[in-house]
Amino acid sequence: MTTNTFPDVARIDAHDKVRGATRYASDDSRPGMLHATLACATIGRGSIQSIDTSAARALRGVRLVLTHAELSRLQPAGFLLAGGYGVQSLQPLTSPNIAYFGQPIALVVAETLEVALQAAALIRTAYAVEPHQMGLDAPEADIVAQQESPLPKPMFEDVHVGDADAVFAQAAVQIDATYASAVQHHNPMELLATVAEWSEGRLTIHEGTQNAEGVRHGVARQLGIPAEQVRVISPQVGGGFGQKNSLQGQTVLAAFAARALGHSVKLVVRRSQLFHASSFRAATRHRIRLGADHGGTMLAAIHETDAQTSRHDLFPSVNAEVSARLHGIANFGARERLVRTDTQTPGYMRAPFEHMACFAFESAVDELAQALGQDPVALRLANDTQRDPVTGKPLSSRHLAECLRRGAARFGWARRSMAPGSMQDAEGQLIGWGVAAGAYKAATAPAVARLRVYDDGTALASVGVHEMGQGIRTALAAALSRKLGIEPDQITLDIGDTNSTPQHITVGSWGTATAVPAAVEAADAMLSALAELLPGDAAGRSPAEILRAAGRRSLDVAIRRKAPGQPDAVFTRLATGLPAPLGPNYPDFVSFSYIAHFVEVRVEPTTRRIRVPRVVSVADCGRVISPRTAASQVRGGVVWGIGAALREASEVDPRYGGFLNADLADYVLPVNADIGDIEVEFIDRADPLVNAMGIKGLGEVAMVGVAAAIANAVHHATGIRLRDLPIRIEHLM
Repeated sequence: MTTNTFPDVARIDAHDKVRGATRYASDDSRPGMLHATLACATIGRGSIQSIDTSAARALRGVRLVLTHAELSRLQPAGFLLAGGYGVQSLQPLTSPNIAYFGQPIALVVAETLEVALQAAALIRTAYAVEPHQMGLDAPEADIVAQQESPLPKPMFEDVHVGDADAVFAQAAVQIDATYASAVQHHNPMELLATVAEWSEGRLTIHEGTQNAEGVRHGVARQLGIPAEQVRVISPQVGGGFGQKNSLQGQTVLAAFAARALGHSVKLVVRRSQLFHASSFRAATRHRIRLGADHGGTMLAAIHETDAQTSRHDLFPSVNAEVSARLHGIANFGARERLVRTDTQTPGYMRAPFEHMACFAFESAVDELAQALGQDPVALRLANDTQRDPVTGKPLSSRHLAECLRRGAARFGWARRSMAPGSMQDAEGQLIGWGVAAGAYKAATAPAVARLRVYDDGTALASVGVHEMGQGIRTALAAALSRKLGIEPDQITLDIGDTNSTPQHITVGSWGTATAVPAAVEAADAMLSALAELLPGDAAGRSPAEILRAAGRRSLDVAIRRKAPGQPDAVFTRLATGLPAPLGPNYPDFVSFSYIAHFVEVRVEPTTRRIRVPRVVSVADCGRVISPRTAASQVRGGVVWGIGAALREASEVDPRYGGFLNADLADYVLPVNADIGDIEVEFIDRADPLVNAMGIKGLGEVAMVGVAAAIANAVHHATGIRLRDLPIRIEHLM
């Protein structure tokens, strides 16, 4: 039985998007706008000995060329995970030192983009080259034990429960396997882009970002001006997925150039430069040891990870946060290590740790099921839990077992034969059926929401959240419409603008779980305020009717809310652009979203080509506010999981550093022909503890476990156990 009564409304921005009417930062055009582009380093590590920009400066139409000589006084914005605002601590163009291939070394501003590109190509640079290294097999001096690092504890400390080493050593059945993943890059359709303009000493930035408030405060710090003099406008983001979660290196460059020239400046980071200008999913290696008794009870697990970081920042790894909680395992041990490499700082990319953590752990669970001769679904069901294995606290809600049961029934799992290589179709293709579970923290952040209703039947709402294509406007409009009785298309949503309400970073699947409850609280406050306008006579009247009867043109309310157990101090962090989420550990409970993926693969026996004709995914994300966009989120996550499992890898250049396939021609992504049927179902039960609406996150968990289910299906089809991603044809030869 479900509790959801929210209708399946159409996306409120659907027509604008399909007509191309939606405007993004790089679409911005205005009289007198100048165009900027970057020149970038061609070595893996070292320093600039000399840089000759004379030919570039002499080119007709060039208005400005900036190097470290002009920008050395820019203040650092600080690394997001070290109390700052930046995607990394290193701000390009402030020093002659080169930390990685592709690091910007000059900014060219010209009257047209074509002239800017030509001028950038004319810059000549001499370098002092130093040795660089890109991989996980690094000298011991470059490996940092996260437990012993300066990263804040307990947030980034290793997970230890019980005595995993001792129990594993005595377990009757043992799995000990190592899994690995390559570097992967976000490739949202919207490139990194900034339009900067100054007016009367005030800076306005138009930029697709997931963190408008962080960009605002970070740029203000870098330029040495009050944050009140900066406005960031980001009504739409053409895809983010973690890439745009903090201040990027190009933003302040555009702002500096615009101030110097007295014109608005547009800077778009080209696709080939994006692979070195933004964060990425780090390469990782996971050793999983899993011990069980002969009956299939999982007794102990040990998860050891080596993850890539940059030489100038420690990007923390939290793989065990999810692997320790997938199943009810009483003894668990983790060890996270960070390997310094000569790259830009890695970062968050959809399901940043959970994707690979679950690939490794759920592959090991499948190996355990094979060793035991047990059905993989039955094994997972037998090891379910309703208490958090790490803290012992109750789980706010956990319907993973129901996800598995519903998914198995819908997929037809009962028809699966156990033996690998035992299923074929009429054409001789090998058929494999695989399953995997996924989990992702159900986090919440503080929010301020403002609501205004008008006597013409319209409403204006503002709340701190960003529209990245996930459909947050539709979810907000649906929730407000339900409360206020105003049609969704009569509600204007002002989001992503630092002039409206404080804009908390939108990542980690806490956007809907944060913004929608805040908006609904504002609607409740509005209904109370309207009732006070007409005491005893407001029942049954619309907001517009009440306002007209009271002789009012409009009425405003504002509320602020925080996560359960958060102190009021989080609102100071919110106002200053710093992250302030809570979850999965709340004072009285632990909260996660869950999903089960069932995958069918077909493997051609001669060429070994792999196809994924169908997927069934059942999610437990609490209450579903917008069914249509929620289903779209899951389908998108599954498509990304297919790409991550079978296609995506950023190829490292061992000679010069950097990534070789830095474009959409060579960075292989799944296309329409690669995608079969994706069936989506929701448990759709309100979580009773995490917020009043019962909403848990969905965007990230949608991808978690897909790659493991595919790899498990490939093993079932072929008998070959593949432990490295991506899985390629040659691995099955």
